[in-house]
Amino acid sequence: MSEVRRLRPADIPGAMRLKESAGWNQTEEDWRRILELEPEGCFGIEREGRLVSTTTAICYGRELAWIGMVLTEAAKRGQGLASRLMRRALKFLDGIEVKCVKLDATEMGRGLYRKFGFVDECRAERWARAPGPAGPVDLGPWEFDAAMDLRAFGADRSRLLGRLAAGESASIPGSGYGMGRPGSRAAYFGPCVATSVEAARSFVAWFVARHAGETVYWDMLPGNADAVALAEQFGFQRIRTLVRMARGQSCAAEQALRQVYAISGFEFG
Repeated sequence: MSEVRRLRPADIPGAMRLKESAGWNQTEEDWRRILELEPEGCFGIEREGRLVSTTTAICYGRELAWIGMVLTEAAKRGQGLASRLMRRALKFLDGIEVKCVKLDATEMGRGLYRKFGFVDECRAERWARAPGPAGPVDLGPWEFDAAMDLRAFGADRSRLLGRLAAGESASIPGSGYGMGRPGSRAAYFGPCVATSVEAARSFVAWFVARHAGETVYWDMLPGNADAVALAEQFGFQRIRTLVRMARGQSCAAEQALRQVYAISGFEFG
């Protein structure tokens, strides 16, 4: 039986192969970012000399951890590989006493996560916009408001945001920020935190204008009705629905989540 082991940078080509087979949007840089953020929390299993299954766990302090990149080669499904990796990831998180663990589950994975004590929290959706014209929008450079983001997200994700800010990022002082990054299938808008729908509209317009010639993905929590309305106004359409699930003590109030207009990705929360 193949042993669960930690992932390392040399595994990125194999991890990309699994990701491509699943039709996901992550890039090599996304994988590299995950491994840099939590090198002790990313695990894989090899069979016949190749990587066939992965699971990652990223910690936001001790308040929250995020499970992502749960991938198994199609021919190896049904052999308990994802269960073994999930067990190992949760052992790592329990060992450092993380209070809450969350993930965004596909329908295929939902039953597995329930066996590990995860319960449904809310929906998470992916919306997409086809290439189309958009007028230019100028915004100021990103300035990190740690208190604002902590209130909105419920945990300290400054390490993640610091890395994402090196890509595309903008902010309106006192009103929020928006970010984006390349994807293998579409440009990705998120995360975005805003204290008003007007500020959020500015960030969406800014990113769409920069990528008018590309497909754009936007992942959101549809409980934020303003985010849904903005997506429709900018020509986005819903293409995927997942379920956000939690294990342990939840760390973000519904009121705060209304300021989250775009999540960081299903792998980051």
